[in-house]
Amino acid sequence: MRDMLDAAHSRRAVVKNGLLLAGVLAVPGAVSAAVQRLSQSALTPVAQPPVPGFPVPVARPVTSANVVRPALLRRALAALDAQGGRVKRDRIAIADFAAPSAQARFHLLDLANGTSKSFLVAHGSGSDPSHTGWLQRFSNDPGSNASSQGAFVTADYYVGKHGRSQRLIGLDPTNNRALERAIVVHAAWYANSDMLRTHGMLGRSQGCFAVGDGDLDQVFARLGEGRMIYAAKV
Repeated sequence: MRDMLDAAHSRRAVVKNGLLLAGVLAVPGAVSAAVQRLSQSALTPVAQPPVPGFPVPVARPVTSANVVRPALLRRALAALDAQGGRVKRDRIAIADFAAPSAQARFHLLDLANGTSKSFLVAHGSGSDPSHTGWLQRFSNDPGSNASSQGAFVTADYYVGKHGRSQRLIGLDPTNNRALERAIVVHAAWYANSDMLRTHGMLGRSQGCFAVGDGDLDQVFARLGEGRMIYAAKV
C-alpha cells in the first residue's frame, strides 16, 4: 500500500512539473564573456540540446526520476521571471539544497520540452561544518567556504585551479559576491558517485557547485552561458 501511495505521489509531482513548465516561454538573453574564454571545441561538450524557436512546443512530463519538488520549482520559475531578459529562458538549473549530497539534487531542466537530467553536486564546507551530508546554512561572506542561496547567471568558461570551470554572477543580495568569492561550476573527485559507496555522502567544496568528473561535459552542454542556476533550501 505504501508503494502505491509513493508512486501516486511521484506521478502527481511529474504532472505538476509538466504543467508549470508548459507556460514558460523562451526569451533570448546573454551575459558577456570575460577573459580566458574557452572555445566550444576546448570544452568538448556532449551534443547540445536544440534551442527552441517559436512557437514553443507543448511541454511533455519531466522524464527524470529525480523530479524537482513543486514548491522549489515554483520559486525557481518566479526568480527566472523576475530577471526578464537578463537571462535566457529556455533552460534552467535548480540546486535543491534541502536534499542530502547523496542524492542527485542538481536538476537541469529543458523548459521547452519539459525534460530534465539530475546530477550529484557538492555544497560548501562552511555550509556543513560537521560534514553530515546535509547543508545547514548559507553564506555570502568571503572566506566562509559556504554555499550561497538565490539566483545566479552562468558566465564564461575558463581553466583554473579546478580545471575547466564556469564563472557565476550572483543576482540576489544573498549571493551578489559570487564573482568576488570565485563561486563557480567545476568538477571534483569528491563529487564523484563512488564517494557514496565509500562514505555515503559527497565531499565538500569551498562554496562552488562541484559536480562529478564524468558529469561536467553534460552540465556545460545542457546549461551553457547566460542561463540561471537557482539554489535554495525550501
